[in-house]
Amino acid sequence: MASPRNEGGFLTQEQREKLRIAVQNAETLSLTSPRSPTGSTTSALLQQYELHQQQVRAAAAAARGGGGGGGGGGGARHARRSHSGKAVKLKKDGAGGKGTWGRLIDADTATFLDRNDPNYDSDEEPYELIEAPATTPLEDYKKSLVMIIEEYFSTGDVKQTGSDLKELGYDDFHRYFVKKLVSMAMDRHDKEKEMVSVLLSCLYGDGLSSTQIKLGFVMLLQAVDDLAVDIPDAVDVLALFIARAVVDDILPPAFLNKAKGSLTEASKGMQVLQIAAKSYLSAPHHAELLERRWGGSTHITVEEVKRRITDLLKEYIKNGDTAEACRCIRELAVPFFHHEVVKRAVTLGMESPAAETLIAKLLKEASEEGLISSSQMAKGFSRIVESLDDLSLDIPSAKSQFQTLVSKAVSEGWLDSSYEPSGANGNVQDDDHEKLRKYKREAVSMIHEYFLSDDIAELIRTLEELGLPEYNPVFIKKLITIAMDRKNREKEMASVLLSSLSMELFSSEDIVKGFIMLLESAEDTALDILDASDELGLFLARAVIDDVLAPLNLDEIGSILPANCSGAETLNMARSLASARHAGERLLRCWGGGTGWAVEDAKDKITKLLEEYESGGDVGEACKCIREMGMPFFNHEVVKKALVMAMEKKKEGTLALLHECFGEGIITINQMTKGFSRVRDGLDDLALDIPDARDKFLSYVENGKKNGWLVPSFGVAAST
Repeated sequence: MASPRNEGGFLTQEQREKLRIAVQNAETLSLTSPRSPTGSTTSALLQQYELHQQQVRAAAAAARGGGGGGGGGGGARHARRSHSGKAVKLKKDGAGGKGTWGRLIDADTATFLDRNDPNYDSDEEPYELIEAPATTPLEDYKKSLVMIIEEYFSTGDVKQTGSDLKELGYDDFHRYFVKKLVSMAMDRHDKEKEMVSVLLSCLYGDGLSSTQIKLGFVMLLQAVDDLAVDIPDAVDVLALFIARAVVDDILPPAFLNKAKGSLTEASKGMQVLQIAAKSYLSAPHHAELLERRWGGSTHITVEEVKRRITDLLKEYIKNGDTAEACRCIRELAVPFFHHEVVKRAVTLGMESPAAETLIAKLLKEASEEGLISSSQMAKGFSRIVESLDDLSLDIPSAKSQFQTLVSKAVSEGWLDSSYEPSGANGNVQDDDHEKLRKYKREAVSMIHEYFLSDDIAELIRTLEELGLPEYNPVFIKKLITIAMDRKNREKEMASVLLSSLSMELFSSEDIVKGFIMLLESAEDTALDILDASDELGLFLARAVIDDVLAPLNLDEIGSILPANCSGAETLNMARSLASARHAGERLLRCWGGGTGWAVEDAKDKITKLLEEYESGGDVGEACKCIREMGMPFFNHEVVKKALVMAMEKKKEGTLALLHECFGEGIITINQMTKGFSRVRDGLDDLALDIPDARDKFLSYVENGKKNGWLVPSFGVAAST
């Protein structure tokens, strides 16, 4: 076999290159071992090797110049020999045979790097470049979360954790932080669970948006089936976290119903929501119990919280530092207990008239900053009302002082204007207050019953029996607030009921006041109902389309509302909806309810119904069809078309139908009067086609009054 050596019998160019690289690698390794085993530095060895190579090349050139033969002729004196003097056959790649040193260095390092050797060093292995796949921002974000959360569990430093989270950026990914944080705590001790609740509460609005927190808990609900495999009590623990979040005001109570839309009935996530609602949030004193379930964020009793509130208020009265007092209230971290701050602040103001101005200033500042919510403010004032009689024993002027403060608070906007605990003489009337609370309970019960039965007549009858027309605006507020948090069916039913009430029982003033109360409390409603502003705008616009409100009523409402409140924005949206093209058809369908078809379709149905009846139909069947239309607020159209048809065909059969409908309560006196009014207003146009239209109408009016169809004040003067 031919040898790979060069003509002079020495190393090939490829072998020299490998040798040079190997020596360079050896020089790199010499950083940890600066001297070679022979005592020379590695760089010196390299220099010697280069000098030797020059000599070899010179000798080879001289041999060729002297006529040396190829192969082994010119290199005979360089042939390797053993100590015995015998020639030794060289091996391939320059390795020696028996009695030789072998080749200078092996090109394949793996042949002499033994991983089982005790002196084996992995750093001597040749480097191998591996192509790593590119990571997405979300993957990088998730990898960083575990370290941040573990560090928080170790240090408990809320401020540093918030700072680390902000440094990550990607605010839209924070839902994954919420999910990871809670899921990691679920399998740990109560200490970590409490730390998580505290962290979420502290970062709410300052690092974590309400939307990201909600989305994070939705993801947890969807993943609880998998979590339960590793955490047996995952369902109960997650229910506690959600209930605690509701108590801490970082999740709205409406979240429990809204989240059901993303879950299946058989999922464990649905069980979580049921346990949170029924076992934890419905229990007496649930706020205090949940606050202390894992040791409590304040780790103190309710009595200790009350003592701290009293101390900070007394300190505030001494120094008058509003900012410091607000900071202390915030650090208490008991937002569900802020009504106690209100109660104790007002009581201290009554006890010390000199401090009354300071107390009003503090409560106003806390309200404007959003530190004390309007619901907590109202609850605090309501608790004072309950104890006013006892306060009056020690503070004779307590009732008058309290009334003065209420008036000031309402006028300055830090107490809901719907809060009206006072009587005509300026003193708090407990009987009136109790009457209002009882009415509200009755109203809620009636509304729930109506949503089940869809019986408008029964509800109107019950309202009449209550005999409290001064509370009609309160009923409207309750009706729409409850409907906003329900399905489209109930929203449609609320609009239909409102239209009927405007005709039968409620004045336009009642309805305007009711909507003003709704708009003034829109911000608080939005805490529980995420899309409250949009829904309320639809209710307002629908009321205009249904003639419950006149367009001018919207201007009247706007003049009462503050310009910068969220209710004003809702009102502007309602104006836009009501003035848009085809607004009537769109708003009648906005919730897809029983009345959700176009006005023109309704008119067409009424015309066909009357024509069928006129051609020999049964009066009972006609009444049934009118009832099944489900548009009691639009029955004035039935009246109008029946009267016009009687004039045109000179038959009074349709009047008999009106008589039957009125007798059965299908068409009310208000709807009947409105229908007659519409005909009266269009008499001039009718007279062009029906010359005796005016005379016929007068006879119909006379017949209507005789049968009690019309209100006594109805006349025909408008047509003359």
